[in-house]
Amino acid sequence: MLLHKLLGLPEEESIFLAEESLADLLTLPVTRDLLDAGIEADACIELEGGLGTAFHITEPGPVWLLLTDIYSMDKVLQRAENLTCSQRGQRGASEKALFPALAEYFALSLAEELFCESCNYGGDLLYVEERIERLGTFLQTLPLGRSILEICCGNGMATQALLRLGHRPWSMDSNRCDLCVALKRDLLDPQRSFVLDARLLPHFFPSGSFDVVLGFMVGLIAPSNWHLWKEIILEASLLAREQLLFTTYTERESELIARALSESGWKAEIIDNCDPKGIYDQWACSAVFEGGGKD
Repeated sequence: MLLHKLLGLPEEESIFLAEESLADLLTLPVTRDLLDAGIEADACIELEGGLGTAFHITEPGPVWLLLTDIYSMDKVLQRAENLTCSQRGQRGASEKALFPALAEYFALSLAEELFCESCNYGGDLLYVEERIERLGTFLQTLPLGRSILEICCGNGMATQALLRLGHRPWSMDSNRCDLCVALKRDLLDPQRSFVLDARLLPHFFPSGSFDVVLGFMVGLIAPSNWHLWKEIILEASLLAREQLLFTTYTERESELIARALSESGWKAEIIDNCDPKGIYDQWACSAVFEGGGKD
């Protein structure tokens, strides 16, 4: 795993994160309990820049336990007093390298059902080949080499169109079961897939982290939930430097998105992508930032 490379440990060493999700890294419920109880370690590895510390503990078994508060507003590790470590080491690291390692750990843990008592999410994976092919045609003008974040990826059906075109997107969704099914079938890259509420994205990525942010079939958007979808779209848009692209089922949904983006400084246009079957990705809102992108 990338965590082994980050910490300079051999693959046979067991590494666990204290928290069970990216969202928990914001509030640190388990980390707080561990610090209150105290940690006695025979060795520890500190990541430079205050990115975190891995403690080697022997009870109930020999494991490395990684604690990080880099994404939390409350820097609990910096003021922790109830920690003992007989042998200390340090590793050079960057936040840019840390996040992929965390994402891979959580993705693999999800696929291995580490945090699930049981899995009742059986059945066939719904993949509509015609939709993937249509999206592939629709996305042909998207230049290769762009850094891409796909929000609301679900089970990764639309992601396949990006992958077949040669893109290597980051894909995320708030539904852990959908993402888990795709990971189990090797349809998503665990180093670039993660579970998160899209409204929390700015806690983990600086503004303008990606060239393109997109989402396929966002919605269904109704008056009762538009405030939620608007917040998701606008929070995600903060991470785009060059372009936004969202497909929807109806023209009205794309119009709502275009209006919200226009009010936030984006130059948005609505694209008619209707086909006779009229199911997926019938309309789209594409937007570029006024002035040609963000620094």
